[in-house]
Amino acid sequence: MFLSQTHTGDVIWRVGEEARIVRDTRGTYDLAQGAIAAGHGIAAEVTARGLGDAVDLPALAEGGLLDCPIRHPDAAHMFLTGTGLTHLGSASTRDAMHADASAEDLTDSMKMFRMGLEDGKPDAGKTGVQPEWFYKGTGAVAVAPGQPLTSPAFALDGGEEPEIAGIYLIGADGQPFRLGFALSNEFSDHVTERINYLYLAHSKLRPASFGPEIRTGDLPADVRGMSRILRDGKVIWEKPFLSGEDNMSHSLANLEHHHFKYGLFCQPGDLHVHMFGTATLSFADGIETAPGDMFEIEAPDFGQALRNPLAQDRGAAPQVVAL
Repeated sequence: MFLSQTHTGDVIWRVGEEARIVRDTRGTYDLAQGAIAAGHGIAAEVTARGLGDAVDLPALAEGGLLDCPIRHPDAAHMFLTGTGLTHLGSASTRDAMHADASAEDLTDSMKMFRMGLEDGKPDAGKTGVQPEWFYKGTGAVAVAPGQPLTSPAFALDGGEEPEIAGIYLIGADGQPFRLGFALSNEFSDHVTERINYLYLAHSKLRPASFGPEIRTGDLPADVRGMSRILRDGKVIWEKPFLSGEDNMSHSLANLEHHHFKYGLFCQPGDLHVHMFGTATLSFADGIETAPGDMFEIEAPDFGQALRNPLAQDRGAAPQVVAL
């Protein structure tokens, strides 16, 4: 079962090939708040509200009418974050990215990856090792499917990262509730990161896109998808990507624990889009992206493909004015 949202705030509930608008609902955030208040799941809340007109979801996606599948009414209360070195093979990808870096830099990455292999999937009731973690921004950087992922003028690169994101809403008592999972493009500046690993934080302060649909329920243990880049309508690079716990060095529960252990991230009403990492990057294969390129990420288990063109901002950074 899947949730999506239009730019006008209509919420669409899809089961199989049938997609219908959820009645009396203004945005997925409203639907999720209602489910939490009623003490039941998303599916039960949809049933309580009822379904209206059928829609052609592929046509809506193709027409650019689908927004991110959820947004917070106040973008300042929506957080985009993620983890790295969480997938089998991600350490070798990082090594390829840092081919010109010092041995010391590579050792730090490999150490963290090995820590995850050894203690990223603890037994039930135990806490495993914490993963690499990064911040991307507030809801202000959440880009709708089909809309451009824009690199700032000072960026050295703009590259895709095909990932699965968990979608979470914090209840009135500070309890995190997981709505489901979505495809995401955790767009980053890999050239900046390659200069020095301590620039990772800078490289991640970029927009990101997720959706077009939220898959409710559990994350499949073995997620298989395809990431590709098109230029002038032709594929210039494509590669399979893997996710799900069978292909990860950390359990989902461990990644969630180490994000929500911070009280800062358990503020009532806040919305979190947390990306779980990847081992597949076109940058590691020597691809240089260019404005106009189209990123495409798809996986059969996640419905409509996520597509975003690349754009480049030409504006100068603002200067500070003393008062």
